[in-house]
Amino acid sequence: MLDDIALFIHIAQQQSLASAASQLSLPPATVTRRLQKLEDTLGHKLIYRSARKFRLTTEGEVYYRAYAPLVQQFDHTARQLDRETHQLSGALSVLAPPYISMGILQPMWCSFIKAHPTIQLQLRLNNKNEDFLSSRADIAMRIGPQVDSQLFQKRLGSISTILIASQKYLSEYGQPETLDDLKNHRLITTDPFSTWRLIHSQTKKEVTIQPVASTSLNDIKLAKELAKDGIGITMMPVSELGSKSENGDLTQILECWHGPQRDIFAIWPSGKLLSAKAKCLREFMENYLNANPILQGKTQDIL
Repeated sequence: MLDDIALFIHIAQQQSLASAASQLSLPPATVTRRLQKLEDTLGHKLIYRSARKFRLTTEGEVYYRAYAPLVQQFDHTARQLDRETHQLSGALSVLAPPYISMGILQPMWCSFIKAHPTIQLQLRLNNKNEDFLSSRADIAMRIGPQVDSQLFQKRLGSISTILIASQKYLSEYGQPETLDDLKNHRLITTDPFSTWRLIHSQTKKEVTIQPVASTSLNDIKLAKELAKDGIGITMMPVSELGSKSENGDLTQILECWHGPQRDIFAIWPSGKLLSAKAKCLREFMENYLNANPILQGKTQDIL
């Protein structure tokens, strides 16, 4: 009935059934039928009409005054939502993890900004999986799947994790040949990798190690620098290693073992229309990650 009331408001504003039908792209017969149905449902005649005259009845005036502001507000909101969901301009609020955004994905953000200068990117970097809905962001990139049923998510890529050490360290402490050998080495742990879950690349056997750290950090980049300086062995996402020239003499150890794949997801609220801007960024991120082997879980030629 609400649709028919909205139709009645449009008829009253146009002062004509035919004009309302044209404005709403409806057949005139459909407009006449729906108006008759509304009048039957309400038990009142709303419009007096003849070949020469069109006016609202007393009951029609009452219903028009009651519902016209609501219908006008609805139409205004619908037009605003249509603009927001179809225009590639205006503010776009995005959450993303800091390390990967300031590292391997930094060129992606630059490319997107240059490709879409009318979109005002509002990029907020953090690792927190706090309530996404309360953040009011349009879309987010997150490492790992989200368990919130109120979120849509799409997998964009994945990052491998490996064990690394510098040749300087290995020349002093020796090359570990088995996982058990790690007990005799200096280990550097970080908050994301305080427990080492390792998977054999051929047998797929999984082993979980609680490393006894000689150094414990909350910063992956610093862990890499300490490993470069020969301080010890650490577990590292390959996305943090950068170019060969940046890695010094770092090398992968126990190459048949690797850490868990860290899947990358785009997430957005299930109860919110995804705007054209957000869809554009989601597609841009997906294409960028698909073109980068490191962001598809590859480890070849990293070190």
